[in-house]
Amino acid sequence: MNAHDRNLGANDLAKLHYGDGDYAVLRPGRYVLCALTGQKIPLEQLRYWSAELQEAYAGPAEALKRWQESRG
Repeated sequence: MNAHDRNLGANDLAKLHYGDGDYAVLRPGRYVLCALTGQKIPLEQLRYWSAELQEAYAGPAEALKRWQESRG
């Protein structure tokens, strides 16, 4: 199996530990889910997450929304 296979199954959901500038893979997979939208985020496209909340976000808008919610 390689990164170009298109049959994404349940086993492809990765589990990560989010740090301040990087993340550690706890269970290998191809993607994580956005905490707000449920959208699949391929690991190679993952750019936004919260180390404090241990959540991934699809993009900057979702990350900002969650940050605002957690502060208010």
